[in-house]
This record gives sequence, C-alpha cells and structure tokens, in this order.
Amino acid sequence: ERRPFDTLGTFDADWLAARYHFSFSGYHDATRQHWGALRVWNDDTIQPKTGFPPHPHADMEIITYVRTGAITHQDSLGNKGRTEAGDVQVMSAGAGVTHSEFNLEDEATTLYQIWILPKAHGGKPYWGAAKFPKGDRSGSLVILASGFEADQSQGALPIRQDARLLAATLQDGQSVTYTLEPGRHVYLALAKGKAKVNGVELGPRDGAAIRDEAQVQIQAAGDAEIVLVDAP
Repeated sequence: ERRPFDTLGTFDADWLAARYHFSFSGYHDATRQHWGALRVWNDDTIQPKTGFPPHPHADMEIITYVRTGAITHQDSLGNKGRTEAGDVQVMSAGAGVTHSEFNLEDEATTLYQIWILPKAHGGKPYWGAAKFPKGDRSGSLVILASGFEADQSQGALPIRQDARLLAATLQDGQSVTYTLEPGRHVYLALAKGKAKVNGVELGPRDGAAIRDEAQVQIQAAGDAEIVLVDAP
C-alpha cells in the first residue's frame, strides 16, 4: 500500500513541521494505528535552535534517523550526544526515562522518528548512537538497529524487539532485494528520490506498507535514499 507524502497527518508550528505516517498526537486515522509492532513513523523538520523540551517515555523503542543537520540528545540517565545526518540514535525507554531533543545547529534538521513496541514492558532504559556513513550502504541495505544478536554483533544498535531498521542509498537504476519471513510487516519510506517497490512507484518522502510478499524489490529512479523497518 503506497502512502503518498501529501496524505500523511500534519502538524505545523513555527519551530516544527511534522508529517505522521501513523496516528500520533492530534492526528488520528483508524486505518493507520500501527503496522505490526511498528507504532510511529514521523517525518520531522525542526528549525534551528529549537526542539523538544524534556518529556517522559516508557515501554517504547525510539529510533531517530537523521537525514540532514543534527540532533542533540540529553536524558535523565546522564546521557548526552549529537547525532548527525546519516547516523542513528536509539532510546530504549524501558521502565521510564525523561529526555530532550534539540536542534542546536544553524540550519534546519530533518529526521525520521520511529517507535517500535518492545517485546516486554519494563527493564533498564538505554540510549546509544552510532555513525553509519552513507557511502557504506551505497547499493545495499545495511542494518542500523536490530533486536537480533547476530545483527548487533555486526554493529547494529540494540532494540528490545525482533525487528530491524535498515537503510540504503541507491543510484539511478540500482536495485536491492529484501527477503521477508512469513508474517512480517515491512514499512518503507523514501528519504529522498524516487523508486519502484515491487512495481509500485514511490515519490520523495512517500511511505509503503508491505506484507504477504516473499521479497521486497526496490529499484531507484534517480538517486534515492531508502529507510525500511521489518517488524513482527
């Protein structure tokens, strides 16, 4: 199912322009509550020197994929870090944590905020970030965050769910294929560019909800950046 960018939920303020792939905050769509364990996929543009002040979370795996600019994180665990374009941070809220996310840069920051439901409630909160140079995923999907130990041993950030976040940068005409296990839910967004996904054309910042397919075949039309979640 293609989900065009101009059909997403909207929130616009002087400091934040947000587009919601799923029901979130004041936007409610009964047909877009979640996709398997994937609960939130927000496309945020945060203006310079602004951001989200301290607020609490619990029982959620919160992944931030920075597309342009940078975001600075601070939390009640004492963690502080700056995540730049192309890189990823994970906050596993566990039993509870308070955090803030600010764009301290001189330019707007664009990012995907992705929430995944954990396998179990509670547990010790966790935050981590890692650099994933876009050149390292040219022409191939790279696992950035995962609940599987084998992926974590290869450098993926840990999450508390049997799910994966992957990304790829493709040049015009390049293609990648991702194989699905039965019963999985894949959600894909084009961070930039155009692509065909199993023959369906997607434009910049469109989303696609995929299930009951043996494979996901992605072919770029022009330079494209793909972000994908595979969840139970």
